[in-house]
Amino acid sequence: MAAQFVRYTPDVEDDDPHFDRNVQTVIEKTESYIAGSVEAGGTGRALRDAHAKGYGLVRGEVEILDGLPPEYAQGIYATPGTHDALIRFSNGSPHAGADARLGAATGLALKIFDIPGPTLLEDEPDTGTFDYANINGPIFFCNTVEHYLFIQELFLDAPAYFSQGRPGAHRFFTEFVTGKGTLAQDNWAWDEFLAFLRLAKTPPANLLLSSYWTMGAVRHGDYIAKVRITPDPVSAASVVRRDIDPTSGTEVFRPALQAELQERPYAFDIQVQLCTDLERMPVEDTTVEWPEQLSPSFTVAKLRLPQQDISGPENLEKMDSLSFTPWRVTAEHAPLGNIMRARKEVYRRSSIARHKLNQQPRTEPHSADEVLGPPQ
Repeated sequence: MAAQFVRYTPDVEDDDPHFDRNVQTVIEKTESYIAGSVEAGGTGRALRDAHAKGYGLVRGEVEILDGLPPEYAQGIYATPGTHDALIRFSNGSPHAGADARLGAATGLALKIFDIPGPTLLEDEPDTGTFDYANINGPIFFCNTVEHYLFIQELFLDAPAYFSQGRPGAHRFFTEFVTGKGTLAQDNWAWDEFLAFLRLAKTPPANLLLSSYWTMGAVRHGDYIAKVRITPDPVSAASVVRRDIDPTSGTEVFRPALQAELQERPYAFDIQVQLCTDLERMPVEDTTVEWPEQLSPSFTVAKLRLPQQDISGPENLEKMDSLSFTPWRVTAEHAPLGNIMRARKEVYRRSSIARHKLNQQPRTEPHSADEVLGPPQ
């Protein structure tokens, strides 16, 4: 069985000679946006440059399943057991405000506690925490850091474009495809633009009914994978508030999540999709969805959310003080590809800037209880 899965070797990633220079430019733009968001963001505090609006901080428990096939029992999934966890549900936009203005891209960031071994963050190797930062789409709309430079600008300025109606939208789309006029016609960003359109058409859904992907590839021990967190079918069937209409009120995602968790527990499956073909399941091209026909996603763990009350304003305060990054993982789960590699320092510097501006301590918790207090 193992022979069909592609084994990880360092040469599955491309070397970009301009990588460090381009990442530094992204960091500078990100820090500038975060500093300006204190006044411009409408909340009176510095915002994240993506997933700025959180919908709730939820207590959870991750059970790593016993008896996994050896290809899946890799890294942290090689040791069965149960770990406390925290989940931040969010909108994917860099802006805050009414849900109807922000779109239906939503995120699930997961922090798992008591994971042994050093993380890949050199300034905090011994936190014992392990993060996923997933979004409700299997692909990403950017393949290179060079392209991210202009795509980031467009997203941060999106309200100004779309406030001008159709002419503004046309200008946004044109500047996306042409790289704001910097790309030769043969190199226009069509794949990335089409990926953006696909993600933009994601219908609004109850946060508990969405699946959330890493989008980019990651190591899975000896192999290469993408990871998704998807609703447990039995739990999904019990959700009452199935239809989400962002035009029905200023806040729609958080109230539905809050009400469901007050009434019943919930569960997700954590699933791994192993790469079997680097041509059809590429590492560097994140606009390509990996076909399930080539390699079905396989459940390696359960993420259980107990019945709980997240309704208080203190829940949002505690959520805002946390940081999540796809690089707070052990080496066996390292993110792969240039876009994923760029996230390491961009996320770190973004978190440092935001916490400093908001005068929040930037420390990793050691347990869910440390953040939320003992369960009620």
